[in-house]
Amino acid sequence: MDREILRQIIHASGIFILVLGIFLNPQVLIFLCIIILVLSEMVFILDKYYHIPIFSDMLTSCKRQDDERGFLYFFIGIIGTLYIFSFNMAIADAGILMLILGDSASTIVGTKYGKHKLPFKSLKSFEGSLAFFFVSFLSALTLLPVLPVLFGALVGTITEAYSPIDDNIPVPIISALAISIVIYWL
Repeated sequence: MDREILRQIIHASGIFILVLGIFLNPQVLIFLCIIILVLSEMVFILDKYYHIPIFSDMLTSCKRQDDERGFLYFFIGIIGTLYIFSFNMAIADAGILMLILGDSASTIVGTKYGKHKLPFKSLKSFEGSLAFFFVSFLSALTLLPVLPVLFGALVGTITEAYSPIDDNIPVPIISALAISIVIYWL
């Protein structure tokens, strides 16, 4: 299986956090994410010195480089979103869905079919950004009305494409913020 597709399947499997959110309150969910983050970091460090069954093979088959910390940023983005937007879990979940599904779709489509590079961002493509927008819009639409989701998906798409830091942190937070602005202030 292509390394990047495997990475994105693992990335999209983060949807289990939203499923757990149905049964757990936001504080417990945040605590669980922190535990997963710490355990993942421990496995990542130990993997440099020891072979850990299942985990070492998974890391070898899908990490881009030895010092990669995408999973760290992934969980920081989710934890931050849950913390900031716990007052409305539909908004928090919509932002997290945009990270989990939209970002995965963007990478897969952009890598496989991306022919038209974005202005000022040669590593990102118009096709990948369109995939992010449509998958984010459709997935978040299962939770919230059209207008806030449309605005959140648009802002999330721009954030994913042009964020100066790893997009796993700002995408869910800024997307949820855009949704909140439409819901509460417009």
